[in-house]
Amino acid sequence: MLEVEELRSGYGRVEALKAASLEVRQGEIVALIGANGAGKSTLLRTLAGVLRAWAGRIRYDGQRIETLAPPERVRRGLVLVPEGRGILARMTVSENLLMGAYARRETAMIEADVARVVSRFPILGQRARQLAGTLSGGEQQMLAIGRALMARPRLIMLDEPSLGLAPLMVRQIMATLAELRADGRTILLVEQNARQALQLADRAYILRTGQIVASGEARALAASPEIQAAYLRGAGGM
Repeated sequence: MLEVEELRSGYGRVEALKAASLEVRQGEIVALIGANGAGKSTLLRTLAGVLRAWAGRIRYDGQRIETLAPPERVRRGLVLVPEGRGILARMTVSENLLMGAYARRETAMIEADVARVVSRFPILGQRARQLAGTLSGGEQQMLAIGRALMARPRLIMLDEPSLGLAPLMVRQIMATLAELRADGRTILLVEQNARQALQLADRAYILRTGQIVASGEARALAASPEIQAAYLRGAGGM
């Protein structure tokens, strides 16, 4: 579904992503693991079109998209749930959900899609008229995922969805991602908790200073002594 070849990007004159290559197959969860500053968020933002690709190729469904504007990528089903959730704090929960459908050309099914999101996250229905900025962190993350689902994504990219959440809420968010995979969604996941990510993912890539330094089946990477030493020690039990 997604092929990234020799992708480079950054900020100003600082190159944060250095010739990164990866692929995401339909129906799987792929995790991106790495320390802070490794280039994980830069990679997702470049795939979404928020950052310009300096060089390299991005193929989505076999077509080059690195020059497409972000709304066109969303229309094609490539949707980012950003780090920090990016909700519109002064708008209601309901308005935030509707904003998720802004790039859709057809409108007949939007109300039905809102109902499906609320069915998945009942708390959003209960808070529909509440300002999004007054929600708890976990509720805001549900809203961010729900808003992404309103775009009818085929590939969802999530940047640190568990950041700042209590353990119980983290488990709920991870369970939701597993349910989305079971529903046929494809997911590219950046996650601070490497152990959680490797438990959930089918495959994973390891980023270090803007470069992919390892990749493979998630369980195999989790069993690697080198990966355990670098990313898994002190992160709780498998």
